[in-house]
Parts: sequence; C-alpha cells; structure tokens
Amino acid sequence: MKAVIVCVSVSHGNTRRVADSMAEVLEARVVTPEEADVGEVGEADIVGFGSGVFYGRLHPRLTGFVRSLPGVSAPPGGERRGAFVFATSGLPELSLVFSYARPLSQLLQGKGFEVEATFSCRALDTWAPFKPLGGLHKHRPNAADIAAARAFAGELGRRRAGAGARAPWA
Repeated sequence: MKAVIVCVSVSHGNTRRVADSMAEVLEARVVTPEEADVGEVGEADIVGFGSGVFYGRLHPRLTGFVRSLPGVSAPPGGERRGAFVFATSGLPELSLVFSYARPLSQLLQGKGFEVEATFSCRALDTWAPFKPLGGLHKHRPNAADIAAARAFAGELGRRRAGAGARAPWA
C-alpha cells in the first residue's frame, strides 16, 4: 500500500507529531503542501491531510493545496483513491453543528477522493485569550492521543488492505 500524509504544523509541532505517528503505522512519507508531489498524491492508495485548527478551520495552506489538486481517478478496476483528514485543536468540535474536517472532506470528495474517516485530538492552544494563562491543553497531544492516532491509522490500513492494497505490516 502506498501512502502519503500532507501536513501543516505551524505553532507547536503537535500536528506533525500526530502525522508522524500515523505515518509510522502506514509507512507513509509526511510532507508539507509545498513539498508534496502532486503525482505521488494522485498515485497513493491513501492520502492523509491534516493541520491544526485556526479560527475554526484547517490551515489555509492545506486547503489551498487541495484546491490546486487536479481530480484523481480510480486505478483501472480499482476503487477510488482513499483519503483521511485529521486535526489538532485546543477546543473540541461541535460535531452536530460543525466539524473541522467537513469542509476539507467535501473538497476532497469533489476531487475524486473517497474520504474514509476523520481524526482529531486536543493539542496545546496558545490563541490570544489563552496565551496569558500559558495556553490550553499544555501536555497534549499526550501518549493516549498518539496511541489513538496510531490505532486510527492501523484501522485505515487494515481496511485498505482488505480492499486489495497490501498493508506494509502484512
């Protein structure tokens, strides 16, 4: 199985830690949008897209990269290219009302990806109102968050392997 993770991690490196933990499981390369090779993204069996949350949205560099992607097509006789979206944030999603991942997921679906799942966890947030207090969630992502990210990636890999792609750990 060929996997790549496109990640924007700008404040404290938290999103990159989560991306690296997922990449370890999927044997994926982690790249920034500027480092990403469009051909590699289009040929991967599964692609992760993640960033921290800024003012309720994923980073504009990530969404801009996805907007710039040409549409992807399924390999001959295969299923649509898989994708997943992940985020780190100081505040929880209000999933019934708003999802951090939903706008990017919809954009990816419009590009021909099959968004298989989303993942989010808390992370250090030093946005202006929280900065004088030293931030929210000072010790996140923690070991449990990283373990959850690894389990999430493992499940995605197992599903993809069951769909015909060879999992790197199989």
